[in-house]
Formats: sequence, C-alpha cells, structure tokens
Amino acid sequence: MRLMIAGGGGFRVPLVYRALCSGPFAGLVDELVLYDVDASRLVAIESVLAAMPVPEGSRPAVVVSTDLGQALAGTRMVFAAIRPGGTAGRMIDERVALDLGVLGQETTGAGGISYALRSIPRMLELAEAMRVHCPDAWLINFTNPAGMVTEALVPVLGKRVIGICDSAGGLVKRAAAAAGTPLPDGRLDGVGYYGLNHLGWLYRLAPAGTDLLPGLLSSHDALASMEEGRLFGQHMLELLGCLPNEYLYYYYETHHATQAIRRQSETRGASIHGQQAALYPGLAGSPDAYARWDAARLSREEGYLAESREEGEQRDESDLAGGGYERVALAVMRALSGSSSGATELILNVPNSPVAPVAGVATAKVAVPGLPADAVVEVPCQVTSDGALPLAQDRPGGQFLTLMRHVKEVERLTIQAVREGSREAALQAFAAHPLVGSADLGQQLLEGYEDGFPELAQLWVEH
Repeated sequence: MRLMIAGGGGFRVPLVYRALCSGPFAGLVDELVLYDVDASRLVAIESVLAAMPVPEGSRPAVVVSTDLGQALAGTRMVFAAIRPGGTAGRMIDERVALDLGVLGQETTGAGGISYALRSIPRMLELAEAMRVHCPDAWLINFTNPAGMVTEALVPVLGKRVIGICDSAGGLVKRAAAAAGTPLPDGRLDGVGYYGLNHLGWLYRLAPAGTDLLPGLLSSHDALASMEEGRLFGQHMLELLGCLPNEYLYYYYETHHATQAIRRQSETRGASIHGQQAALYPGLAGSPDAYARWDAARLSREEGYLAESREEGEQRDESDLAGGGYERVALAVMRALSGSSSGATELILNVPNSPVAPVAGVATAKVAVPGLPADAVVEVPCQVTSDGALPLAQDRPGGQFLTLMRHVKEVERLTIQAVREGSREAALQAFAAHPLVGSADLGQQLLEGYEDGFPELAQLWVEH
C-alpha cells in the first residue's frame, strides 16, 4: 500500500514511520511518500528515518516530494498533518490573544480560530487535488483544529475523510487502567463518550456491563494515578459526574490557565519554534539524527500542558510514553484497508449521522442527540472497509450540550468565513467564542491576526 503524508517534514512524522516498522502495523505500507512545501524539512526528516533503529527488512520505501500531484498519484491513504505558517504562525496565534488578555492556545479559543482560518483553505486544496489524482483514497486528518477542519472537508470528500486525535482515546485508556480493567486495542465496549474535538467527556465506563466510572470518581488514589484526575481534581470531577477531555481545563480553569501562560518566560509555541529552529538544520545527513530527534521529542512531551502544573512540577513518567495519534491513524488505516478482522472501535471525528446500529439501543438518527446531523462530532465509531460510523450516545446533560452547541456555532462561522470569504463571519466567530464573548474584543482579535497573517485579509479580497 502507498501512504502519503501531507506535512511530511513535520516533527511527528518519525512516530508514524516507527509504528510502521514494527508491531501490529508492520507490513501495512510498502511505500511511504512524504510531501511538504518545505524541501529542507523533508531532507531533515528523511535523515531521521534513515538513522532510526528498526528491525532488519521492516522499512517501507521512503519517497520525498514537493509536487502534490506526483505525491498523490497511486496513493490509497493520505495522512494530513499540515501547519500553514509553521511554528512561527503558532506563536502569533498565541501571542495576539494573550496580548489582549484572553487565552492564547493553539487549538482552543481565539488561537484555534486563527489556526483554522489558515488551515482550512490549504486542506480544501488538498481535498480537491485528491479528487483529481486519487479519487478513491481515504484522507485521515489530524491537521488542527481537527474537528473543524474535518467538517470543512466533508462536502468535498464525503465519508472518505475521517478526523483523528489521540486525546479522547488516551483519556479512555487511562481511565480504564485506573479502574483496573484495561481495554483491549480496538475495543470500546461499554464506553460512553461525546463531544467535539478537544471538547468531550467520558460519561460511562462499563466494559462488562457495570459502570465503573462512579467508583473511579470516588477514589482519590485511582484519580491520582491518571493525568486528568490530577489535572481537574476529585471535587470538580465528582460535581461533573464524568471525566473531561484534558483541553476542557481551558474552559473550567480559564483564568488560571491564562495567567499561568502569561507568567511563563515564553509561550508553548515559542518554545517549540526555538527547539525546531535549533534542531532541524543539524538533522540533514547526520548519523545521529534519530537520537537528536528523540531527545527533542521527549523534551517536547515534558512541556505539554505545563500551564496546568505548579512551577517545577514534572509530568508523570506514565504520561510520557510518546506518540499516540500515529497509532490511532494506523489503526484507522488498517481497518479501512480491510486488514482488520471485524470492526475496529475508536473515538474519531465524523459526521453525527448516519449511525452504526448498537445492540440493545433503539435506532438512533444521530450519534449525539441535540446536535445537527451534519455536524462533525467526536464519538466512539466502528471502522470497517466501508468507513467509520459513529455509535449512538446518550443525550448530553444541559451544561455539556450547551457548551457543545456554542462551540459548534463558532466552528461553523469559521468554516463559513473561509468558504465565502466572509470577514463578517470571521468577526462573529471570534466575538461569539465562549472564551472571548465580546464584539469589541472579537474585532481587536481579528485585526490582530490580520496584521500577523496578511493572507487573511487576502482571503476576504479574493471573494
């Protein structure tokens, strides 16, 4: 099978390659095509892959290309992990918001809207190119904001685009382990999870029919063994009656998170930008390229969600295993290719309808009641060679559904801004976001991002 990665010079590409060389995904791909608009980054990552210690004879052939049509030709699967504007753009996403006193984060709030306004146009170009060069290929998207980008692509690719993120699946695995009943790979028996990308809740954990979540929430020691338990604290979790995705920290502890980011010597984006600026030039042709990359990867993982921890507090070793999203992507790819025995169950970003049949559950019109049928949601899905179908979930409680509806409206305004070239829709998206909530502040944010990204102003002109 030929797999193409759009954003092939990206920092996390070696995680995909490493997973393809050993373990359950070995042999799935015989040719890996790395496509990127930056040739120097391709050379650097190609060097990392060449220096990676993997079992003899397990390496897929690697092809690098800056020609999109050439990279797509003959491809059956496309992974997309692009970042228009690079890490320098991420710095602007964060800094414009922070300078106006609101949360500055890559995918959440104002920074996420700015990122989407740049990502969606480039991803639409990729989707249209796929229709020309590989119309039967599947697009597995982890370009952020993953849910919003995926929803923008559904009108072009239909069911052949699936959004992924490792955050929700990681939460479920950690919760099951903390409850003493680890789930087998590719199974989500008795798991109830609903939400949008980076905005979801685990509300049921019943692998053997009995819900273990209440017991987990009442156990201080069990919660302390998992990152989300330490992040939110037992009191809040018992009040919620569920386990939130880690990104909900930015909603439940907005002031604390914003102030913590502002107190740091540099933003997360600035840290990553500096790390990559120092790393990439020394990778090309280096015999220790892999060792350098892996050391940088570990350092990067240690800094994840640093604003949620006290100064000097380190992440737990169990949270530093590395990777995660690449295994989700490859599990989806394996199921789509027909290489899995039976359906694979994963938490994915897909349209809310149609819904896969669930034993013992009445026929459902949508996976998440209360949200539109065409809205992309993040829920447990069954994945087969026919695609990914969401599994019916309970209707979310009032506070959860209200927040989902609010953020979904912002996502749709952002997509409309790109599709119609509507500056007014972009302004409404910024102003309406629950972490902004002000027309004047929305105007200042949009103007700040237009100053930082001239292509945004051009987007309005072109339409």
